[in-house]
Amino acid sequence: MAAATEPDRRRQRRRRAATAGAVGVAVAATAWALRDIPTALGGRIRGDRAQRVAGSPQYRDGVFRNPVGTRTMVTEPGRNLLRELLFGPQRRRPTLPVPVLRPADPPAGPTGPELNIVWHGHASTLIEIEGHRVLTDPVWSDRCSPSALVGPRRLHAPPVALDELPRLDAILISHDHYDHLDVASVRGLTRTQSAPFLVPLGVGAHLERWGVPAGRIVELDWDERHRIGGLEIAATAAQHFSGRGLRRDGTLWASWVVAGTHRRVFYTGDSGYFDGYAAIGAAHGPFDVTLMQIGAYDAAWPHIHMFPEEAVAAHLDLRGDLLVPVHWATFNLALHSWAEPVDRLWRETKARGVRLAVPRPGERVVVDQPPPVDAWWQTVA
Repeated sequence: MAAATEPDRRRQRRRRAATAGAVGVAVAATAWALRDIPTALGGRIRGDRAQRVAGSPQYRDGVFRNPVGTRTMVTEPGRNLLRELLFGPQRRRPTLPVPVLRPADPPAGPTGPELNIVWHGHASTLIEIEGHRVLTDPVWSDRCSPSALVGPRRLHAPPVALDELPRLDAILISHDHYDHLDVASVRGLTRTQSAPFLVPLGVGAHLERWGVPAGRIVELDWDERHRIGGLEIAATAAQHFSGRGLRRDGTLWASWVVAGTHRRVFYTGDSGYFDGYAAIGAAHGPFDVTLMQIGAYDAAWPHIHMFPEEAVAAHLDLRGDLLVPVHWATFNLALHSWAEPVDRLWRETKARGVRLAVPRPGERVVVDQPPPVDAWWQTVA
């Protein structure tokens, strides 16, 4: 074999340098993509918090449990979820941009018995009740994921920036899944607001790791209540699960009741349908409006997310008046078509005589005078 010439040796050195450079860039990019994950996983439950968790009636054998045993996944013979995800016929994204409205300035000061709902997308909803403002499950990040580079990405922008929200009286978190508990949003609200975070048992460990002062964290078990000004806020039951990493069910999940002097609101969080809704309705209802989870359902996980028809049944169990759907349109988290949840919901509410409002993201719903359902989603689906 002939000895390599000097030009050949230079080319080989350049190729080795280029390869090493590419490997270095790839390693650096991977490290950058993973840098936020340890923080996003949240905090560990220790000390007094661990003792309180262990004393909960919902906590048995080292984990939180639903009142009736549930399974997060149900095997369907012959069904291939991965193949359906990649090649299924469902239209899982809208074909046109989702219409987003910038909400008008909210009423200033006490407003008597007024009750308004501003849906910001997915489960993030501003409740304006008797002069108070309560925000549920704020997720303003581009992705609901432990990484900013991978995971389900928003299908529409938030109607307003996080720092443009009005002064809040309370921030409610239903559970610690990434599409309901977002590090960047929690940190932003810690910086720009003074409202307390009301969370289910154990979730406060995540908030403390992310810099929320202990005095702004209120942890509640099911059926516990906390008063803020003229509001009484209660954590109520839900049928779901929790976890941000490999460990499951180390923190509690909840639905929420927000009650003023005259008006009452119920928010499901994430939940399968269960007989606890009738009990909540009897104890806390009737409700002027219910915020009902309707999306991200599937026959493979029927116990932990409601189908739209079940959301209507739960609304009736709760003794609700107006139903406003949440947990749809913003993130692609299941195999059904993008518009299917609200299409099914609309049919069921008409069949069962339930009042319905389907706002665009950012649209304010005045509960006593809700806008007529105009099927706006069908024009972009």
